[in-house]
Amino acid sequence: MLFDSHAHFDDERFDDDRHQLLCSMAENGVSNIVNIGADLQSSRNSVLLAEAYDFIYAAVGVHPHDAKDMTEDTISELKKLSAHQKVVAIGEIGLDYYYDNSPRETQGYWFDRQMKLAYELNLPVIIHSRDATEDTIAICKANKIHGGIIHCYSGSVESAKIYLDMGYHISFAGPVTFKNARALPEVAKIVPEDRLLIETDSPYMAPEPHRGKRNSSIYVRHVAEKIAELRGVSTEHIAKITSDNAKALFNIK
Repeated sequence: MLFDSHAHFDDERFDDDRHQLLCSMAENGVSNIVNIGADLQSSRNSVLLAEAYDFIYAAVGVHPHDAKDMTEDTISELKKLSAHQKVVAIGEIGLDYYYDNSPRETQGYWFDRQMKLAYELNLPVIIHSRDATEDTIAICKANKIHGGIIHCYSGSVESAKIYLDMGYHISFAGPVTFKNARALPEVAKIVPEDRLLIETDSPYMAPEPHRGKRNSSIYVRHVAEKIAELRGVSTEHIAKITSDNAKALFNIK
């Protein structure tokens, strides 16, 4: 069974068929999903989904796009949401210098603040980093963690090794299956088995052969298949180790 470590089923693109789709996960070989918060409302919605479906867990946090709207009251609410028994991480948090929807200094401040919140709460972090590798690494190095994920990894082999040395897991999504993937296939080969995770980032970035369509957790198998091919092992082996890794990281019994 497959564990999708990062999805956004609270997204409006699932409004017409969310329940039907989620009820089909077991028959499609998906055992667990972590639904990820990107702002306060989606964090609340993630908790509600986790309450409604026993195989879904929640992460709560504010994406760098919305860092400009954060205050200490935001941190207080994230802390309250984190008390829920099915909240397993703080995320997604981080830096996005591609869109720069929030000033970079503001992104950095609230990324660091949420890192410290996660450490205080004894929770792992789920990190988004786009065109911001140097600053992401600097903030990660400045903070202690109780485990963490560099989600939808898109960087170099060299950067991956730095994150791995700091204790992070590397999670692969649809882009590892793309024909124009450059460094990702090489990264997928070198990540140790106990640090490897898979995800969909649904509804975004559907893997081949569904690229360009709405993504969902039923397509996480394609990510597992590609990584298995790259590493020369079975898809079942990748499914097992990534599921075991996710359960250990998120403290899911």
